[in-house]
Amino acid sequence: SLVRSCAGWGSGRVTLVVDEDDISSVASAIGEQSGVGSSMKRDLNAKAFSACLAYDQEMAKLMLGSVVMVVGGGGREHAIALKLAQSDQVSKVIVAPGNGGTASGHPRIENLAVNVKDKPSVVAAATELGVSLVVVGPEDPLADGLCDDMTAAGIPCFGPSAGAAMLEVSKAYSKDFMKRHNIRTARFETFTDAAAAKAHVEAIDYRVVVKCSGLAAGKGVLLPTTKEETLAAIDACMVNKEFGDAGNEVVLEEFLEGEEASLLAFCDGTISICMPAAQDHKRALDGDQGLNTGGMGAYAPAPALTPALRAEAEAFVQATVTKMAEEGNPYKGILYAGLMLTDTGVQVLEYNCRFGDPETQVLLPLLSSDLFTVMQSCVDGCLNPKDITWHSGAAATIVGASPGYPQSYPKGVKMTGLE
Repeated sequence: SLVRSCAGWGSGRVTLVVDEDDISSVASAIGEQSGVGSSMKRDLNAKAFSACLAYDQEMAKLMLGSVVMVVGGGGREHAIALKLAQSDQVSKVIVAPGNGGTASGHPRIENLAVNVKDKPSVVAAATELGVSLVVVGPEDPLADGLCDDMTAAGIPCFGPSAGAAMLEVSKAYSKDFMKRHNIRTARFETFTDAAAAKAHVEAIDYRVVVKCSGLAAGKGVLLPTTKEETLAAIDACMVNKEFGDAGNEVVLEEFLEGEEASLLAFCDGTISICMPAAQDHKRALDGDQGLNTGGMGAYAPAPALTPALRAEAEAFVQATVTKMAEEGNPYKGILYAGLMLTDTGVQVLEYNCRFGDPETQVLLPLLSSDLFTVMQSCVDGCLNPKDITWHSGAAATIVGASPGYPQSYPKGVKMTGLE
């Protein structure tokens, strides 16, 4: 009120300065005999009114609630949107492009038809719609630098930069990172030549997992059981290109015995706060008879990650965040550590740079804190462990997939029986 009064009515004794860049020129004018002239005072008052207007707009936004954009179109994004819509601070959640579930009539969730591969269009839409926070679900837009572009446009974005997302983009990079920083992981070698990879298989006396180094939507991991199957898996990835360019480089990793678990963490570039452990079911078909998939179901919390093993895993997650910052790629967003629980302790199999699918669908229902507040704290670099609390109990989900998944399968099939 004082600022508005002085700026509106003027004062012979009060000069308003709201921009620190004006302080030196005003001080010089005051020191002169003529003092602050009417032209300078008019400019200063205009700046004061502009500052008041910006403040009013920000206050109005807080009172009305924030608009959040969730980028993606799967079950994971549906779960994220539902949780964000529960926040008293959120007036609307826009899912771009969304799916039939996110368009099913929730009063605070709506879809936006946009091509998420067209980054300028996504950024422009977020700007036009007055979005306060963007949450990126899938790995491809993160790898492509969508968070970087949003940040450059002045829009807060929950997710890692393209540089930090390299932990998932390249399994070769992530394995080298683990080795470099003593994060326990299986023995491995990387190859860009199929013949060299096959020669390595012929020379070793232990079973390996064949992993496409690049992004393959969670499907580029093959689990051969014999040497012949391993050689065929190398051909599938590197020669036949069944996973596209993701198979240009492969990681041959020692097969580990034990239970798998997933440990996801909120990260703010400096600290990490881990969620309850989850387990997903990787193979398609009953009895684990099918191919490895992105996940056919999940449950949480997973009791296999005992308190002692969890302490090991949390130390590895925090070491990852610390070392990424030291290497110039501070990690903000969700860090997902895929773990193998062995007789010798926790081994880190891989990293994902986002919420897992279907783990998200069982983890977020257990979160009792305000997800919007937590995500904002990650973006702002001020995450506080006291701000994150969890419900007791457990959650489970199953995945319905089209015939043929995870290989060639029909898409856009209408789901029935959910009424």
